[in-house]
Amino acid sequence: MLISNDIIPVKQLEYYKKELQNELSAILNFWQQNTIDTAFGGFYGKLDNLNKVYQEAPKGSVLNSRILWTFSSAYNLTGNKEYLNTAKRAFQYITDYFIDKINGGIYWTIDYKGEPLDTKKQIYALSFAIYGLSEFYLASKNQQAKETAIELYHLIVKHSYDTINGGYVEALSEDWKEIDDLRLSKKDANEKKSMNTHLHVLEGFANLYRIWTDEVLKNKIDELIHIFLNHIINKNTNHLILFFDEKWSPKSNIISYGHDIEAAWLIQEAAEIISDNDLIEKVKLKSVQLANAVTEGLDKDGGLWYEYDENKNHLIKEKHSWPQAESMIGFFNAWQLTGNESSLKKSLNSWKFVQEHILDIKNGEWFWGVKKNYDLMDEDKVGIWKCPYHNSRACIELIKRINNTIRN
Repeated sequence: MLISNDIIPVKQLEYYKKELQNELSAILNFWQQNTIDTAFGGFYGKLDNLNKVYQEAPKGSVLNSRILWTFSSAYNLTGNKEYLNTAKRAFQYITDYFIDKINGGIYWTIDYKGEPLDTKKQIYALSFAIYGLSEFYLASKNQQAKETAIELYHLIVKHSYDTINGGYVEALSEDWKEIDDLRLSKKDANEKKSMNTHLHVLEGFANLYRIWTDEVLKNKIDELIHIFLNHIINKNTNHLILFFDEKWSPKSNIISYGHDIEAAWLIQEAAEIISDNDLIEKVKLKSVQLANAVTEGLDKDGGLWYEYDENKNHLIKEKHSWPQAESMIGFFNAWQLTGNESSLKKSLNSWKFVQEHILDIKNGEWFWGVKKNYDLMDEDKVGIWKCPYHNSRACIELIKRINNTIRN
């Protein structure tokens, strides 16, 4: 870190940490009190803005893997046994219902009773399962969790890895054959490779390396980081390119500010996990450049806009919750790297924006987001994509970073 001890705002950081500790507790309490499905197991698939439960909604693997990661990570931070118990519930449900016992891998969705719905093998989903299982192993030392994470890693490499061009194909059929529709969601481009999947493959592989220091895995992480440096991060703008064909030709001109600021610290973390000092220095420089590029998407209220379409010169004037959470970490990381006080202020302003516009003070958790005029977006509070992941991770990550900053 480049910050000298005499310029660390200790009292400001301690207050920030206290608020984050309180918020983390509130988020986790919401999920424990409102989302546990006592009738059919696991967790409900959907709650709306008013906390209405949709008991028969499909259950998503990404939601459940993120719950597993969240409560495992919270236990690893706090030692609270209730968090570990919730993580155990998530692990057992994933093991019983989401794992394809015939073909291997993870189903994308199941119905509320646990029967498979969308059975395609979305590499993004396998990566989040690895991420959650690895964190759960750190919390519980459950050998089955570690073995399952390693099995999923091998399946990704065997079936999705592009041996000619590098990187990973988005999706395959239930039995690992090529499919026409590769998309994560209807809003995504139907292309062979995406930034989003590669970012979370990197995230999952890096977390796996923390519990399994395999040399081939380390090389795969190194290769993924170089894919970001050489292909995914636009060398002219320092924004991420979102979609590609199999040969890494760009297929998108949309800027996703939330992913930019998320990548600004996640890629650095992966380089640090594999302890490659030369690579760490390269990535640190790129982390700062990514964070600087993201400032284009900041509004004067501290919130981060959603996306910008360069071709149409169109800014999507929505402020979703998850980019605000990633801004809290990404700009704090930029401050740690540079000592630039404005970066710390951006992190604090992101949190202030969340407090004023995203937190559901009455019913708990964070709303999906707000429109330009601050009206709430009519989206899930719990759902396939709305999970206790970005917001709880922002709290956990920043608590750890503040502790380390003050201690050092």
